[in-house]
Amino acid sequence: MKIILLGEDAVRLEPDVGPMTIEALSADQSYSPFHMLASGLAYCTFSILHSWAGTVKLGADDLAVEVRWTFAEEPHRVGSMAMTLDWPSLPAARTAVAQRVAALCAIHATLHHPPEITIGRTGLAATAPAAARPPASAPAPVATEVR
Repeated sequence: MKIILLGEDAVRLEPDVGPMTIEALSADQSYSPFHMLASGLAYCTFSILHSWAGTVKLGADDLAVEVRWTFAEEPHRVGSMAMTLDWPSLPAARTAVAQRVAALCAIHATLHHPPEITIGRTGLAATAPAAARPPASAPAPVATEVR
């Protein structure tokens, strides 16, 4: 598989041999968390469509998925996502069914029905003064018995 960063607001997932790669159209473009979100949706959609295609005996070697997004504010977030199935060999009569199958992707469902998100913390207590914390290289205290 290959993920191509089409810009700051779009990715394309294409089948490719070997391990999954991420490519950008320019060397100065980085793979942002928004690209990751869209890549997850594209990969999930591709996977479910590829599986369905095998079941109904359709070729899917030319299937690619593009995801584009726009932002919303207050708070800053992804406001909308648009997915395009680039699938030249898909018969036109099967387009509506393929779109329904694509909507079965679990990432698609998660975005339509957002999960509850909690934020926890691990590590030393934030209120402990620095002097109270043992140095990282200090050995753990050993309990001794006094008689």
